[in-house]
Amino acid sequence: MHLKTIILKYMKINNLLVVFAMLAASVVYAQDTLAEATTTAEMVQTDTVKKPFERYKVEGVAAVVGDYVVLDSDIDKGYLEFQQQGISTEDITRCQLLGKLMEDKLYLHQAVQDSIIVNDSEINPEVDQLLQIMTSEIGSEEKLLKFYRKNSLPELRSELFTARKNLKLSGRMQAKVVENVEITPEEVREFFFSIPEDDRPVFSAEVEVAQIVVEPQITKEAKQEAIDRLNQMRQDIVENGVSFATKAGLYSEDGSKTRGGLIEGVQRNSQYVKEFKDQAFSLLEGEISEPFETIFGFHILKVDKIRGQEVDVRHILIYPEVPQSSIDAAKDKMEKVRAGIIDSTVTFADAARLYSEEKETRNNGGLLVNPVTFDTWFDLTKMDPELSAKVYNLKPGEVSKIFTERDRTGKASYKIYTVVNRNEEHPAEYVTDYERIKDLALKEKKIRAIEAWQDKQIKDTYVSVNEDYQDCEFSSNWVKQSN
Repeated sequence: MHLKTIILKYMKINNLLVVFAMLAASVVYAQDTLAEATTTAEMVQTDTVKKPFERYKVEGVAAVVGDYVVLDSDIDKGYLEFQQQGISTEDITRCQLLGKLMEDKLYLHQAVQDSIIVNDSEINPEVDQLLQIMTSEIGSEEKLLKFYRKNSLPELRSELFTARKNLKLSGRMQAKVVENVEITPEEVREFFFSIPEDDRPVFSAEVEVAQIVVEPQITKEAKQEAIDRLNQMRQDIVENGVSFATKAGLYSEDGSKTRGGLIEGVQRNSQYVKEFKDQAFSLLEGEISEPFETIFGFHILKVDKIRGQEVDVRHILIYPEVPQSSIDAAKDKMEKVRAGIIDSTVTFADAARLYSEEKETRNNGGLLVNPVTFDTWFDLTKMDPELSAKVYNLKPGEVSKIFTERDRTGKASYKIYTVVNRNEEHPAEYVTDYERIKDLALKEKKIRAIEAWQDKQIKDTYVSVNEDYQDCEFSSNWVKQSN
């Protein structure tokens, strides 16, 4: 397989993954699986079936894979999500979308057969966060429900929960298929030198980026006000019999408010901050904590149910208000830090160690870590668009202007950036680009492993493709299996 073909196929895989992540979660929120490297989208050479937005019988069945059904409306949803996200559908066929949906159903079917488990306690916090992000982006819960044509938030949440759980099951099945796929140095060498010189890739420009973060300080008065509010709520619940769930639904500033603050299945090794888990496992069933602080704000917590080593809890989260005086002081501090770097009074790295308030980066001179590759290099073509816009035109050592950024609570922080190192776009070279070439070689090997697995599973799984799609030229043998 020529490298151009591999890269083209991989690019199409990524594009389809994006849209199906949108279908499953309504925002791009599917980074936890090996899907990017291992999902094989159905490549279609000819497509003589339906055009994207033609209408067909309501809830018509497009295909069945094992116990799972793919509807015509599922394919329509794919196109609508593309359209709503401003992505062109010109090169995306119904055959491609159907092929990807059938592939997902095959993974789900086999995940059930292999007893792969995704606990509800893993999904609930993700859906809560997702709902909070979606609501923040669209403006209100009412607008969100109207946009997704749902009658209530629980209805929307239930749909997102199912989609997210299925996405995670599918991802774990994919990961299982390729978990033992490895690549040797000799295979990397053969892979690279088997590619004709004219077909060898041109690697995009990449940069190392550092940042300095200054946050407005929350005053003691603001913290005390948040504590007083929580104490009043606790008193209403304990002494006046007001429902904890009702208070959480009305006043909590956390995504779990849609379920009355409920968080199920908290374990001692769960990914919650220590202070939260300490409270969860120190209370008796039905008991309510005093207000306590975490990095997210101030909470009160109630233990709803103790189930062995797990507890179901409800909590209310309040963010302290940040006074304007603190905001002004933070901005003034950042202006002085930036001026000192530009005047060469202090280096950017030393300024980060001295003044940056982000613990994760300040000890490393502000250097950012790529969350995908876990090294410090960012491909400018794949970088987060917001970050890319801020550093794209910076020369190494140049300092950006001051940017104001807000977290999900609405709290502002001030940031400056610099490009530490920059590699310009260049043709692939075996020695200098070995790690990137190795990554391509491993992806190709995983694609082959996925294709072999799919061929075997399709033979062993019930598959039926509607006659409307019999003319699709899928790369996997879906149609032959259905005859």
